[in-house]
Order: sequence, then C-alpha cells, then structure tokens
Amino acid sequence: MPRIREHPILDFKWSERKKIKFTFDSEEIIGYDGDTIASALYASGKRVIRRSFKYHRPRGLFCGIGQCSSCLVKVNGIPNQKACVTPIEEGMVVESQGSIPSAERDLLSLLDALELKHGIQYEKFLGPKFLRPLYFKLFNFVLGSGNVKEEVPKVKFSEGYYPEKEVDVLVIGGGPAGICAAKASAECGARTLLVEERDRVGGELLKQTHKFFGSRRYYSGMRGFRIADVLSKELEKSGAEVMVNTLAIGYLDGKIGVCRDEREFSLVKPKCIVVSTGATERTLMFENNDLPGVMGAGGVQTLMHLYGVKPGEEALIVGSGNVGLILAYQLLQAGVEVKAVIEILPKIGGYFVHAAKIRRMGVEILTSHTIKRAVGRKEVEGAEIVKVDENLREIEGSERFIECDLICLAVGMSPNIEILRQMGCEVVYIPELGGFVAKHDENMETSRAGVFVAGDSSGIEEATTAMIEGEIAGISAALKSGKGRKEHEERREKLKMLLEEMRDNPFGERVVIGKKKMWGA
Repeated sequence: MPRIREHPILDFKWSERKKIKFTFDSEEIIGYDGDTIASALYASGKRVIRRSFKYHRPRGLFCGIGQCSSCLVKVNGIPNQKACVTPIEEGMVVESQGSIPSAERDLLSLLDALELKHGIQYEKFLGPKFLRPLYFKLFNFVLGSGNVKEEVPKVKFSEGYYPEKEVDVLVIGGGPAGICAAKASAECGARTLLVEERDRVGGELLKQTHKFFGSRRYYSGMRGFRIADVLSKELEKSGAEVMVNTLAIGYLDGKIGVCRDEREFSLVKPKCIVVSTGATERTLMFENNDLPGVMGAGGVQTLMHLYGVKPGEEALIVGSGNVGLILAYQLLQAGVEVKAVIEILPKIGGYFVHAAKIRRMGVEILTSHTIKRAVGRKEVEGAEIVKVDENLREIEGSERFIECDLICLAVGMSPNIEILRQMGCEVVYIPELGGFVAKHDENMETSRAGVFVAGDSSGIEEATTAMIEGEIAGISAALKSGKGRKEHEERREKLKMLLEEMRDNPFGERVVIGKKKMWGA
C-alpha cells in the first residue's frame, strides 16, 4: 500500500525523514524513521506477515498496538516479536515464522486444503515408537511458533537484586484516563508514578484526527492528537514521574513488577494503584475473518495516522457506531474509497451528524446487514454481505458481493482487566459496560482497598468521561494514601456531578444502566 502523501490534517514530512533499510525473508525493505516492522511492510505492499500454526493460513496486521498475535515475527534471531510495535532499525533481519520458504509463498499452506482433524497429532502419530522423536521434531517445525538458534546472543537482563521503588500512587496506563489520574494525584501532593507500555503517553487519542464533542473544560472542539499533546504537557508540569516503554507484568504481595525496554525489571511498592489499561478491540465471527486485510478499526487508524500508510484502496466497514462512522470519514480523508458501512441492527448506532457527513460524501449505510464471509485466498479481495431479519438471522437469497481489499471491524471494545483479576478485585459481567469489569464505587475504588480503576478498563465510554473518571480516581487514590486536602475532596464531588451531566443523554443512558447493574451486583 502507498504512503499517504496528501492529507487535509496531517503532515508526515516524508522528505525530512530518514530512510531505513532492513530485510524481511531475505528481501530488502525500505521504511522511514518512526516506522514499525508492520507499517514498513504494509507500505511496501506486504500484507502477509506470518502463517497460522496448524493450517499455515496467511496472517496480517489486525490491532496495530501489540494486543494480538497476528503479526509475530523473528527479529535478529529472536522469535515471537510483535511486528506492529517493534521499531525498524538499520540492517535488522526480520523473518516470518514456520513458513517455507517465506510467508508470502509458504509450501506448508497445503495443510489448509487437507482439513486435518483437531488433535490428529495425538491419534495418528503414535507408532512405531522409535519414530516418535522424528514426529515431535516434525510437529515442532510445522506447528511451532518460532525457534531460537544457538548463535543468537542472549539478552542481558538485570540480575540478582531487583531495584524497588516506593510511591504513594502508581498509575498503570497512559491514555487519557491514566494521564488525568496521575496529574490529579500529583497535584494532591502524592508521589505519583505512571507507567505506559508504549513510547509515549496519549493512548487512543494519538491516532484520532476528528474534533471531540463534550465539555470545553475537556477540550471540546480540539482534535484527538492535539488533546494528547496538551495532556502530555500538563502531566509533565504536574510533577508526576512517567516511565514509557514500561509494562506492568504482574502483582504479588502488594508490589507491581514492571519491565522497561523489555529487559530492565524492577518492583514498585505503591500505597494505592490506579488501573487505566484501556480496552481491546473485538473481532467478529465470519468465514475467512483471519485473512490479511481484515483489521480492527483502531489498527486502521494507527496505520493511517501514526505511520502515514494507506491501509487499502476500497474499504467495507462493519459497525455503524461512532467509531465506524468516524473511521469512514477518516478513510475518505486518506484517499480510500469506502464502499459501504453495514450495521446488523435496524438503526445506526452513532451520532446522526457523523452519519449525515459520510452520506453526503456518497457512502452507503446499510442497516439490518451483516458480513457473511471475506473473499480471497492470500488476502481480502471482497466481501459477501447479507440482510438479517428482526431476529438478526440471515435472510436466504439476500447475499450481495462488495469488491474491496480492506474490511474494517468497528464492533466494540472489551475492557482490559487482567491485572485487576491478579489483584483479586471482584469482577462482574455487565454487557452495557462492554463485558467483564472490576466492580467499583463512585470514587472508582474496586473491591480491593486501595485499588482504583478509570477509563475504558472500568467500562467502555468515550474520552471525556474517561478523563473525568481519571481525575476522580487520581484524587481518591491520593486521599487514600494520606495526601490531599479538603479542597481536593470538594473537587472530587464536583467531578462526580459533572460525570452525571456528561451521561445525561441517549448515548450515556447505556452506561448509567450498566453502572447501576454493577452497583447492585
């Protein structure tokens, strides 16, 4: 796919950026400074990044932020590296895994045609006994997820004593909720540390080019990536410590283990914790949903707005919520033709203003439709959609083929609550909040004392409410740790009232219902 050379909002300054050469399956690839392996490959027209374990089906980019396994590759001999978040370096050697001779032309893809029975390796390859070691080697090669060669230099990790850091408040996740939580906590006088797994804070805001609605106090009328810049500067002024490229990997005995740059391990002992780890994009079940070219909406936005890569030429969008409608407009801005937006429900899920805008630009919105299958062998070449009845069942004979090379799934998010589970927080299933969430009160405190939650990890909403929740959680955590004053308690109460006001609309009603269910659970 080509680079985006002209954009009404973004300027990628290609002429000023350094070119970087690396190899993928022995072929030279040229990317730009700031590219990841996946973005450089995609820009070079390589959509097949790896093959699946068993049937060796083609796999490509999906989430774009390292939350799935669609783009695992071997980098300089080290297996299972995520291509979508690994920056390119001069002379880097990247290889696809488990394919012969390459991901693009994998001879083992013949296994897909055999339709091997699940568990066949436990039934058919038992004897003769002396051949079992050979069988195991064969399975490891054909079904494995990479291997480590002896000559690969060992990564040097910190050894022996792990440095330990004591803070009043630890914030995990540097999206809008996390930034506001850390800022509010630090302004209460608490020693605050924010850890963020990416190379900069801002979260989902970094890839948003549209202007936000909501309160002027929370940057109404400002574009998402601009809001991220403002929040980052405010965070810096607050005095909170920030560690980027740092992953919170586990919780034990009141301590959080964090790993910086994949090799520097340390322990953080906080008095209170705010978890603002965001959410993960959902996928959808349909035939060939694993083909390269089927991507999450966030992955498409990442490719376009962070790396300046055109994700396709013709797109179909599944889902008419605000994310799907906004994505349609953003694709048009990037020069991609949007064939249609389809919605399984009988009405559009997002704001009318977004729907009206793309309709004026000639985009068809089809309600009571869903996707039946993606069409293509190595990558998406089209999609078959179908009408559904009032019970959401497919109507036979209503199938329609849409020619496209990109299928964008905008079908919702699920809160990231893994570390909250580790901490022993009570978890409940609330559909209105996006699925499983940690039960929490109005101060954003979970069932485990001293552990707070904010943003999408507390229930799927939008950026403005995430920022408000972050402030509430940050103040609450600071107060719990023994910091803060009466004025901060008063500020928290005002924020709670503001949060209620922000939800007093048809779109906020779902969240209000969900929160009431959670409190009554």
